[in-house]
Amino acid sequence: MKGLMASTAQRSHYQLTFIVLAVSVASFALLQSLVTPVLSEIQVDLGTDQTTVTWVLTAYLLSASVFTPIIGRIGDKVGKERMLVFALVGLAIGSLIAALATSIGPMIVARVIQGVGGGVLPLAFGIIRDEFPEKKIPGAVGIIASLAAVGAGVGIVLAGPIVDALNYHWLFWLPMIITLLAAIAAFVVVPESPVRTPGKISVLPAILLSVWLVCLLLALSQGRSWGWTSGRVIGLVIAAIIVAAVWIWVENRSESPLIDMQMMRLPAVWTTNLVALLVGFGMYACFGFLPQLTQTPSEAGYGFGASITESGLILLPSSVTMFVLGLLSGTFVRLIGPKTVVVIGSLISASSMAILAFAHDEKWELYVATAIMGVGVGLVFACLSNLIVAAVPPEQTGVASGMNANIRTIGGSIGAAVMASVVTSTVFPNGLPHESGYTNGFIMLTVGFIIAAIVALLIPRVSRAVIEEHLVGEPDHPELGMVAAGTLIGDKSE
Repeated sequence: MKGLMASTAQRSHYQLTFIVLAVSVASFALLQSLVTPVLSEIQVDLGTDQTTVTWVLTAYLLSASVFTPIIGRIGDKVGKERMLVFALVGLAIGSLIAALATSIGPMIVARVIQGVGGGVLPLAFGIIRDEFPEKKIPGAVGIIASLAAVGAGVGIVLAGPIVDALNYHWLFWLPMIITLLAAIAAFVVVPESPVRTPGKISVLPAILLSVWLVCLLLALSQGRSWGWTSGRVIGLVIAAIIVAAVWIWVENRSESPLIDMQMMRLPAVWTTNLVALLVGFGMYACFGFLPQLTQTPSEAGYGFGASITESGLILLPSSVTMFVLGLLSGTFVRLIGPKTVVVIGSLISASSMAILAFAHDEKWELYVATAIMGVGVGLVFACLSNLIVAAVPPEQTGVASGMNANIRTIGGSIGAAVMASVVTSTVFPNGLPHESGYTNGFIMLTVGFIIAAIVALLIPRVSRAVIEEHLVGEPDHPELGMVAAGTLIGDKSE
């Protein structure tokens, strides 16, 4: 009884836990894009070439894609609080090495270590489900999901002022300080996980998952420089397909799978994951190429010749509206249901891409478009996270939400690679793309968001009663999570 009273008292301060989780997720999200605008400066300072310096981004992306689901799964088994501290310490160590790096090799190694921080997102969702009052969970999940998306835009916005005032090394010093403090706070404030998944962690599925993700993302990230029809790219794609098939076979037969394939077949899970892939495709492609459009000299017939700081500020409205809509997402979910919100959010995002495709002659048009994009993407990501959390039992929250976040990253990788191919399909003799490349690219992203809205129509509808009463299970009553999952699936007997 004494232990129970202590546990209840300890878990009463969920607001402090939320602050720690928000800082943790924001720190990882910022590092997704913080170095993007300053790659050329890193290239000169470290004495490398353009192809090699791109690994500062690629290594981080590959590492995060591998570690996100793995750490989420380990957290479900050994404790989410412990793994949250581990992920934050890994992020801090990687940031320290990157800040001190004097050559490209240690910088790339540092970015691989930073990728361990990808686990903070699934761990945060799982901790929220374990610790928060039932009615607070949809809003909290929505805010955390929005922070993850907002960070990609804010990183580009902050990079310029930080480099102007200090230097690019502080793009790593500052995150290191913040994540180290967050790790200490997580150790002190966040309670131990009350929900655990029994059994051992299977090593083989983790290795196979790592291999096929690395092959796929390596092919996508290097396709432009190696050539999309080159033997290396085709070989990597074939290897990714074969290893992924073996991975699925092994997971289906494992007593303790890394990812429950039965869970991944649930309509509420596969539909939300596909929407996440498509929205990630559009959002990251836009974040990657809109600054390039604005930095293009006006002599090319388009663009504004903007500086790194100025081009980053154009994305600021998206970060603001994305965060605000994350705050309001819980209310929208209760009023009209998460499925409807996802459909509307996808269509709003599509309209913003259409504006960028056909109206980018004035800066104010870009500000309006990015603000609209933030509204749409903020609504979609917040609701997708709630749908994933509601669709699975508590012990699978970490891996399910981690895979959803991972699929978003994979979608972003595909989007950036395909957008690069479209934008650079025709170039001037000086190497600048024709304006038609950007127009066609943003039309492609418009279509991608429309397809996301169509897929969202396939998401099983959740009744208002379920949202209010059974959206998630309380820590002491995990069966409520299964009630929610059954309702999302439709017929529990299937």
